[in-house]
Amino acid sequence: MAEQIYDERSDVRPDEDGYTRGLGSRQIQMIAIGGAIGTGLFLGAGTAISKAGPSLILSYAVAGVVIFVIMRALGELLTYRPVSGSFAEYAREFLGPFAGYVTGWTYWLFWVVTGMAETTAAAVYVRFWAPGVPQWLSALIFLLILYAANLISVRLFGEIEFWFSMVKVTAIVGMILIGVGVLTLGFGPAGDTASVTHLWQDGGFFPKGLGATVMTLQIVMFAYLGVELVGVTAGESEDPQRTLPRAINTLPWRIGLFYIGALVIILSLVPWTEFEPGVSPFVAAFGRVGIPAAAGIINFVVLTAALSSCNSGMYSTGRMLRDLALRGQAPGLLTRLNGSRSPAFAITASTLLMGLGVLLNYLAPGRAFQYITSVATVCGLWTWAVILVSQIRYRRAWQAGRLPPPTFRAPGGLWSSRAALAFLGLVVVLIAIDEDSRISLYVFPGWAVLLVIGYQVLRRTRPESVEVARDNGPHAGSER
Repeated sequence: MAEQIYDERSDVRPDEDGYTRGLGSRQIQMIAIGGAIGTGLFLGAGTAISKAGPSLILSYAVAGVVIFVIMRALGELLTYRPVSGSFAEYAREFLGPFAGYVTGWTYWLFWVVTGMAETTAAAVYVRFWAPGVPQWLSALIFLLILYAANLISVRLFGEIEFWFSMVKVTAIVGMILIGVGVLTLGFGPAGDTASVTHLWQDGGFFPKGLGATVMTLQIVMFAYLGVELVGVTAGESEDPQRTLPRAINTLPWRIGLFYIGALVIILSLVPWTEFEPGVSPFVAAFGRVGIPAAAGIINFVVLTAALSSCNSGMYSTGRMLRDLALRGQAPGLLTRLNGSRSPAFAITASTLLMGLGVLLNYLAPGRAFQYITSVATVCGLWTWAVILVSQIRYRRAWQAGRLPPPTFRAPGGLWSSRAALAFLGLVVVLIAIDEDSRISLYVFPGWAVLLVIGYQVLRRTRPESVEVARDNGPHAGSER
């Protein structure tokens, strides 16, 4: 019965990915860098600044440390066994079949809803230059172009993501250099007023109190969503044992430069009291500097960030959905690969659902993006928690001599992972407290009920699909 779910053309089995290792070191590095830069920074920072002032820098720094702990934990697992199923596969091995099933579907949901938001956001950004173009038409064109690119080959996906990331990196580095020039040389209209003293004037570093700073952590964590995408590329990386640790180890300087460095500069150029929610702080800051095309430049960069996120969403949902199908936890048709070894049917199914985002934004244009991002944040928190718990179980296993030691050990051992788990728990509490983001906690129980019902149906109709994880991988079941 289980044999019916496999693609006869590729002879794929659950312990084989069947993909082409077409992502080189250059592309993996840029995917990792691009994963740390998104619309959460370019747009979301404006709302966070208005809520916490300069102390937002501290929020990004603390959250950045936690993200690094999570990524180093993932690095241990990736070098232990680099597989395309990534988080779901490790959950199956160390936490059981049900955990793998939930993680796979939840990460798939995360990128589907993110793709919905980003596709529509990209269409909105196009209206900056072409207000007469219907929003649905722009969204459809972007969706079709990225869909085609993901079907053609993984190398084309990697190349597109490389250049998307290059645009974002170049823009932020350029803005930082301009800001440093204004602060040190005093050129431009903002030269007379720009000063690092803005970081502690106007009410101090914590103008709205420590509590307000803590409340911004949920916004900050959304900005970091997607950084774990590098783990999904493990099954298609040319040399995962070398390229993945290198990509993860560069995370601290990426956070330091692109988030903390950029925030220090823009908050020094303009007093925090002049930033408004919903307005890009980069547009406000560099408009003050006197760059006439600031709005257009930032709009182009944010458009690129949105398309990059949607592109990544198609890639990851396709791999995760096929991984589920290979284990009988999704329709068997989704296991099929096309001639270029891309999961064409899984990508198609995910893309069709992403297209529903246009309808959602039509029905609830004022709140849709907030609803979607709130749900995505909770899905991301679940994924990060699973990574940490899986790494803790793996560490216990190799310390007991049941598994080989990792070649890329996370600093701090079990204590750092436990501390990161506690931090994620704090973020969930903050989401529950905040009225605007609390809706995600209403949606997630409904999603959990659907997953439990689906799992029970699988147990009765396809029992082998929920037991296959017990024999999956070279050391599966070592913790049970």
